[in-house]
Amino acid sequence: MTPAIACIGSGNMGMALMKGAAGIIGGSSIGFTDIDRAKAEAAARAVGGRVYASNIEAAGQGDFVFLAVKPQALAPVLEEIASTVKERTGSGRPAALVSMAAGWSIKKIQETLRGSIWNDNPPVIRIMPNTPALIGQGVIAFSMSPEVCEEKAAELEGILSSAGMVDRIDEQYLNGVTGLSGSGPAFVYLFIEALADAGVRTGLPRDRALRYAAQTVFGAAAMVKETGKHPGELKDMVASPGGTTIAGVAALENGAFRGTVMNGVYASFERAKTL
Repeated sequence: MTPAIACIGSGNMGMALMKGAAGIIGGSSIGFTDIDRAKAEAAARAVGGRVYASNIEAAGQGDFVFLAVKPQALAPVLEEIASTVKERTGSGRPAALVSMAAGWSIKKIQETLRGSIWNDNPPVIRIMPNTPALIGQGVIAFSMSPEVCEEKAAELEGILSSAGMVDRIDEQYLNGVTGLSGSGPAFVYLFIEALADAGVRTGLPRDRALRYAAQTVFGAAAMVKETGKHPGELKDMVASPGGTTIAGVAALENGAFRGTVMNGVYASFERAKTL
């Protein structure tokens, strides 16, 4: 039986995952809600889905209920749907709640839902996707509560696979995933922009410099994935003694390149812990 997906929120990340899901289960199985109804309607049109009248209806209908809202907006959404989640959990037909809100632990989500009115924990899955999921090249790490059965987890894994690489991971590592692959695309875009600017500085036309920079990063990443070699080994293959590459590497190291990148990822990780 094809699962129904209800997506609360229709921003870029929610839409990226729903477009991929539509290719797996069909758009007619997907519905949206959003504080801006026009956005929900646009999202529904994009995948051939529907619009729910409210978050409560979405929570009552979806086999998977995606919480695709910003971390600061999650609490009121959970409070709004808590009674519906309680009813479904108590009746033996629980919805699997799928949260992509950075910093919100499974325990915190369950405690916010429960309040003081019920004891059963609903099944909750935390995912951390990144923006390349928009083109099916994302990284989607996920963790789940003990209430999520293996069949449900495998079903979700199959749905998410259309958006990129899916990996189960212990929840304790998710803030690290947020800093690395969640925020990482922004760091890579900065690097691509810097490479292109450097090319322009040498006299290359802007359009070519940007294309060359993007393809260089894409190709280098593919080399790491496909050869299985350590990045340091691949770097050494390019850096001949006394050559141009090692001169550039030395200049980057003089600017604390690796340490600066590490600091950027760690700053994102620390911020995720405070949300």
